[in-house]
Amino acid sequence: MAKPIIYTTPTCMYCKMAKAFFIENNIEFEEKNVATDAEARDEMIHKTGQLGVPVTDFGNGIVIGFDKEKFSELISKNT
Repeated sequence: MAKPIIYTTPTCMYCKMAKAFFIENNIEFEEKNVATDAEARDEMIHKTGQLGVPVTDFGNGIVIGFDKEKFSELISKNT
């Protein structure tokens, strides 16, 4: 399975919940902090048209916000 990419900011509670979900489920992920990384921010906006975080790119689908059910669904499609 390709690593999900999570676009985050340091103060976002839902970003922290998304990262905790992946850690608890032993899923490796890549984090991109859009507060300090302009290239990552532009990438996220290009993919989604969204400025809000978290945005998680699973390769086969994008989830905006923190949605355990959608995360689980996309993870199961990748394994």
